[in-house]
Amino acid sequence: MDKLSLNTLGQHLQALRLERGRSLSQLANEAGIAKSNLCRLEQGNGNPTLDTIWRLAVQLNVPFGTLVAPINVPLGEDGVQVRLIDQGKDSPQVDAYWMRCAPHTLRHAEAHTSGTRESLTLISGWLEAGPEGATTQLTPGDTVTFPADQPHLYRTQAAEATLMMTITYGAEGQTP
Repeated sequence: MDKLSLNTLGQHLQALRLERGRSLSQLANEAGIAKSNLCRLEQGNGNPTLDTIWRLAVQLNVPFGTLVAPINVPLGEDGVQVRLIDQGKDSPQVDAYWMRCAPHTLRHAEAHTSGTRESLTLISGWLEAGPEGATTQLTPGDTVTFPADQPHLYRTQAAEATLMMTITYGAEGQTP
């Protein structure tokens, strides 16, 4: 992530934390990250993982898209890139993302907030995705929807996969 995007994320993260009356120590402890890492992130330094950003969003009780909305570049790590396309304003909240998985990627995703569902539509390549132990294989044009409030995975083979992902948040993932 470039420096401008890191600064933007850090400022937005700090504003959300303060708006919710949380200290650095509280949020870091709840998200399972070091206070020093959270401090660096808020200062626009560091290199946050997707899982770290998800955990912070969950602890702040905001959709992932709300936390990353001010950033205009794809977020990525370990062969996976995501970019927020749009955020719904209705209830339940639905966020839309473009996602790319590099060849030979295996990404394990942590459980999202209770009631959250993901829908994936494969644009190109081949993808196996879904809850661990109950995945579905997708070819271009296929769509799968699954509960994302449990650990799930994304796996590619020899070619990259591009897809559209929508996340529908359950009641706990809604902003007030």
